[in-house]
Amino acid sequence: MTFEELKEKALSLPYAPGVYIMRDKADKVIYVGKAKKLKNRVSQYFQDTASHTPKTRMMVSKIDHFDTIVAASEFEALVLECSLIKRYLPKYNILLKDDKGYPYLRLNMKDVYPRITLVSKTADDGASYYGPFGSRGVTQDVMEAIQLTLKLPGCHKQFPRDIGKERPCLNYHMNQCAGWCQENKTCTEYRQTMEQARQLLQGNYKQVADSIRKQMLAAAENLEFELAASLRDRLNAVESLGQKQLVTAGTLADTDVVGYGETETKACFAVLHFSNGNLLDKEYEIFQRPDDKAEAVSSLMKQFYLSRGLAPKIVLLPFALEDSELFSQLMEQRFGRSSRLRIPQRGDNVRLVELANKNALEEAERATGKEERTSAVLSMIGKMLSIEPPNRIESYDISNISGTDIVGGMVVFQSGKPKRSDYKRFKLEGLAGQDDYGSMRQVLLRRFTHYLSEDKGFSERPDLLLIDGGTVHARVAADALRELGLTLPVFGMVKDDRHRTRALVTPEGKEISMETNQTVFSFIGNIQEETHRFAITYHRQLRSKRLRYSELDGIPGIGPKRKQQLLRQFKSLSAIAQATLPELERLLPKDAATAVYSHFHSTEE
Repeated sequence: MTFEELKEKALSLPYAPGVYIMRDKADKVIYVGKAKKLKNRVSQYFQDTASHTPKTRMMVSKIDHFDTIVAASEFEALVLECSLIKRYLPKYNILLKDDKGYPYLRLNMKDVYPRITLVSKTADDGASYYGPFGSRGVTQDVMEAIQLTLKLPGCHKQFPRDIGKERPCLNYHMNQCAGWCQENKTCTEYRQTMEQARQLLQGNYKQVADSIRKQMLAAAENLEFELAASLRDRLNAVESLGQKQLVTAGTLADTDVVGYGETETKACFAVLHFSNGNLLDKEYEIFQRPDDKAEAVSSLMKQFYLSRGLAPKIVLLPFALEDSELFSQLMEQRFGRSSRLRIPQRGDNVRLVELANKNALEEAERATGKEERTSAVLSMIGKMLSIEPPNRIESYDISNISGTDIVGGMVVFQSGKPKRSDYKRFKLEGLAGQDDYGSMRQVLLRRFTHYLSEDKGFSERPDLLLIDGGTVHARVAADALRELGLTLPVFGMVKDDRHRTRALVTPEGKEISMETNQTVFSFIGNIQEETHRFAITYHRQLRSKRLRYSELDGIPGIGPKRKQQLLRQFKSLSAIAQATLPELERLLPKDAATAVYSHFHSTEE
């Protein structure tokens, strides 16, 4: 279908809830979306494409045709959307990379020698399944914690086949296993210990601790002190395990905290799992920075919880989501328990969300490369200024004091980094007093005259010119370029009360604020500071040189070399002025020494 045909079809859709399915020329599903009103939502894709983000424009350009499914309600559309996304895994939807769900711990007490194992899903095989506890790593930690607490075997030996065949392994000698592979251990003892493990998996720490305590006291009464000491150590381990709250029976957590963070190119969706106030685990997903963060988080939440097969009691959110109520209904329909979604406004819950956001931002920053970050900043600047992303940026500033030692500085940023080998300094002459506009005009005329002549060091053409100053400075720069027959993007850097660039301004006076975009604000601010530093450094060098040598100018017989000799010997002008004639004659010819002495002492005489 042509673009106009797609647009016409979209406008013919009903004002009803439903799902739309975008397909490419090969009939492959590339995007699935949900809408309250299909006509309004789908027609937006085929209206003003210039207002779309690059990702959306790319997706729209790939659409050959689309299908829609009208739903009885918005909730039904949500359920259908989740199902279709899982089925087709569309390229332009934000997808979870790992949607396999949480693993479980399996224990079958019908076996003669039961073992705790980690499995991906439950089965109807007569065994007991515990969990989910969280990610695979957390579940593994839970299993190992119970094994270490009760000194159960963590090896691959099979009982009773391997009992008594080999010496105990290293775990036995490290006191991490009771040595169940030895002939002195009975099956009854093993099963009693596994029953304690089953109680721990169910969260019955107190019951297990009481049982071990009774055994310990009985052993002590029977003067079996070595056994009593061993049981004491096990009791301490069980009580410690209970205090850490590592295991919850049947659910992952009572509270999940969702966090979101983004850099110039990457974004992160993070979930912190809490049980009884204790942080159990963190899970996160890294993806390309989305057009709409609320839509992205909403989509990922649905995939996250549906794939893991659980519904926490409370989910704290970083910002409002359009589908919050529908999400709660979906959780109740699937798992028999709805989740209460909240956006905390005060107290400890606000700090939990801040923590989740911080975790998400750190992961996003870790996944964002330096070059990627720079490229994104340049793209943002290009979009703000309605130009192509500028690869070469030249920035100009004028420095002087009361119209003396007027200099211009040209700083170059190539691919977002300072290119100091291309910096240029201009010593300005022929100006009457302090004339910033005339100075800027002279600098640009000289720089681009060299460019047109293809002189070495000036042959590069900039993509963007930044002028330190406001509208008039930018207009003067644009006029200077026009005199030479050149047209380049020119913007003035407008400063705030603290001498920081707060906005860019066109030669026509249109301001473009940067205060809402911290990344661009910092980048342009760095350019402005570097340009000012470079220009004022050159100005100070000239001023220092002038002040240093001016008192010696015009003295007969004192040229540049003898000035250097005098300053090298006496270190300063005041020392030269206070020098005696014999001291000067030891350094200079008699006539030159007399001239210097007379210059500084003629008034006294």
